[in-house]
Amino acid sequence: MDTPIEKPKKEILMIAAVILIIILAIGGYFWWNSWRNSSGNKVLDSAGDAAKKITENATKGILPSIGTNPLESKPDVNPANKANPFKNIITNPFQ
Repeated sequence: MDTPIEKPKKEILMIAAVILIIILAIGGYFWWNSWRNSSGNKVLDSAGDAAKKITENATKGILPSIGTNPLESKPDVNPANKANPFKNIITNPFQ
């Protein structure tokens, strides 16, 4: 059985353990956050720069200039334009 003296010691130890766990959790979070920001951003920045350089080199001189329409002189492939006999009629023939 617990004596009256042992019960407060257990409570104090439990409170100290909970406080210690909270302090370790907060410290671990700050350590993890600083580690993630220091090493992760360098890798991501270098990967982003490399991807940007690859994209610039891959599209250099390939894309058409802005303002030109490559389909301006497309051929007329619609068969209805050639076969429609009522194309030039202005009035309705059924009135």
